Amino acid sequence: MMAISFVGNGNIILAGDLSLSSPSLLKRVCTTRKFARLARAIAPTEKDREMPKIPDFDYTPPPYDGPRTTEILRKRSMYLSPSMVYFYKNPLNIVDGKLQYLFDEDGRRYLDAFGGIATVSCGHCHPDVIEAIVNQTKKLQHSTVVYLNHAIADFAEALTCKFPGDLKVVFFTNSGTEANELSILMARLYSGCHDIVSVRNGYHGNAEGTMGASGQSKWKFDIVQTGMHHALNPDPYRGVFGSDGEKYARDVQEIIEFGTSGHVAGFISEAIQGVGGIVELAPGYLPAVYKAVRNAGGLCIADEVQSGFARTGSHFWGFEAHGVVPDIVTMAKGIANGLPIGAVITTPEIAKVLTRRSYFNTFGGNPVCTAGGLAVLRVIEREKLQENAFIVGSYLKARLQKLQQKHDIIGDVRGRGLMLGVELVKDHLSKAPAKAETLHVMDQMKEMGVLVGKGGFHGNVFRVTPPLCFSMDDADFMVEVMDLALSRL
Repeated sequence: MMAISFVGNGNIILAGDLSLSSPSLLKRVCTTRKFARLARAIAPTEKDREMPKIPDFDYTPPPYDGPRTTEILRKRSMYLSPSMVYFYKNPLNIVDGKLQYLFDEDGRRYLDAFGGIATVSCGHCHPDVIEAIVNQTKKLQHSTVVYLNHAIADFAEALTCKFPGDLKVVFFTNSGTEANELSILMARLYSGCHDIVSVRNGYHGNAEGTMGASGQSKWKFDIVQTGMHHALNPDPYRGVFGSDGEKYARDVQEIIEFGTSGHVAGFISEAIQGVGGIVELAPGYLPAVYKAVRNAGGLCIADEVQSGFARTGSHFWGFEAHGVVPDIVTMAKGIANGLPIGAVITTPEIAKVLTRRSYFNTFGGNPVCTAGGLAVLRVIEREKLQENAFIVGSYLKARLQKLQQKHDIIGDVRGRGLMLGVELVKDHLSKAPAKAETLHVMDQMKEMGVLVGKGGFHGNVFRVTPPLCFSMDDADFMVEVMDLALSRL
């Protein structure tokens, strides 16, 4: 007797040359085929799934009558640096923004889950921040710090109140790169040493010193970068020691012992690596490293350019989650919701090193930027955005972790608050980066109305760093869109 198999897709597999002459057998086969066709008609495919609906939002941008995408791309290709890159196969022309949403030239609304690279803290065009900027601009746009103006002093006072210990002196710059350059200079001057230890996979800027400190080849030009040592990355997902922070810290101690004179100028690291793919440092790492560096006469620098200003939710600064107090802290991005300003905060004793010569920054502490920065601090406090980052971020991370259980391509979900990373891999054993799939999913998510960032050494990590006013509904929408995009791979 030959066997007949009915498979899930409704096809029939016949073993041998059995004739279907039996009426009862033919009836059973036809019935099975009919049932299979009916099942396929009822069960929706991923393509048939209803498109997630973007949350309601009470704002309509004014009609846009400026240059269109093609014209802007033409001018950029002619007049701007060829090193510039764009997200998406079809780059977006963003013409308006409101809180956690952005609008393109056709008035279509997008959920901004990238926040201008972790920069928009209060939300796009927050009315209080705009009012502070406009009012200051009407009075005085620029004067330099050689004259007195209350805006810079008011902001410095409010900023230092957010720090522990003796971190009470502020130097304003124009960017995170400048802030990190200045921090490295101060560490070298104060210690009398030249060697700086940083962490592989970290990113600190694109000037000569910060380029040297950054631990990824893709951000480095072939120029002289002296005195920089890169320690093992304490990456709990990809690192050789997993989540054992103290084992990674031994590498820093060995760098000091075998790669320097035994004395160093300092150590610089992010609490959560941003450009590197939202990598949290292994627990116990920073306390052990800070101890080793200070024993070698060095200063400890915390790069808070991306993780600062309440983004991690549990703390105002990323380093606080590790139970350490740095000697120098650098910041930018979220400091003023997108205005070009950065800052270095340190102790009065360390700050004195810059009095050995004339240190000056023409635009650092500009009254418009510092007025905007003070308004940002007040909005974060008044609207409890740190609390929101913690609550919504925790909820979003939990939902992403459930998504990880559904899609094998998700290798890791990590981060804190509204600084989250989703790493895509080809398989969980080799952790081979799914770079092409990441680009495809990003494009699909954009088409469905969600903008996310991309990072990691291999470009296979979604960087989720939205404005801190992100809501639960926004989190649900983002996850539903990502789920659908992943399902269509």
